[in-house]
Amino acid sequence: MSVLKSFDLTGKTALVTGAKRGIGRGMAEALASAGADVVGVSATLAPGSEVEQAITAMGRTFTPYQVDFADRSALTAFAAQLEADGIKPDILVNNAGTIKRKPAAEHPDDWWDEVIEVNLSSQFVLSREIGRGMVERGHGKIIFTASLLTFQGGITVPGYAASKGGIGQLTKALANEWAGTGVNVNAIAPGYIATDNTEALRADEARYSSILERIPQGRWGTPEDFGGPAVFLASSASDYVNGEILVVDGGWMGR
Repeated sequence: MSVLKSFDLTGKTALVTGAKRGIGRGMAEALASAGADVVGVSATLAPGSEVEQAITAMGRTFTPYQVDFADRSALTAFAAQLEADGIKPDILVNNAGTIKRKPAAEHPDDWWDEVIEVNLSSQFVLSREIGRGMVERGHGKIIFTASLLTFQGGITVPGYAASKGGIGQLTKALANEWAGTGVNVNAIAPGYIATDNTEALRADEARYSSILERIPQGRWGTPEDFGGPAVFLASSASDYVNGEILVVDGGWMGR
């Protein structure tokens, strides 16, 4: 197979959580542009969304589902619904997430519980349910969205930092078990990206400037910056890549 052909996702089905906007949408559209049909999932994803319009305009199919990732029963019901609908993803992008900002001494239990459930526990449950079928079929690609806070502690986001640290270890744990079955498990760790999650940081002029000054590339990232990495990890081009956390940060971690 030629190198370029190895990136072709024609005939594959990619399930992308958090696909409505931001990084999730950027990855979903990139996977579709490489040939994949897309199953999009988020808490508020309705038929006819902008991401659906963009993907169907490429000639690919888009199937939307609404799931509250903070509700374990809703998530398990969604996994059962996928099976009932006959959807067997070849690619799973675990991107849905949330963030709550408050100093640790004031961080309430319910915020902690919600962030851990959405960002970590739900990711395991969905990976287990979909990964089981991948293992049985002998092929599959699972991609987690990690974070710079998989490596660093952050400020005023203890639950988020703990959840993303856990994502790094979950990526490695699943890769250790499933790499030999033909299922690749890896993660992408975004740097500072202009999305809804970083709106508070970008609104703080001093914080925004201090972050920008540390990024060697001289700009914040955009959702489009994740298209190439997502296609690489979802395709046969990455068949010998397992348990890796690919940092996409404009050089932040190298400083």
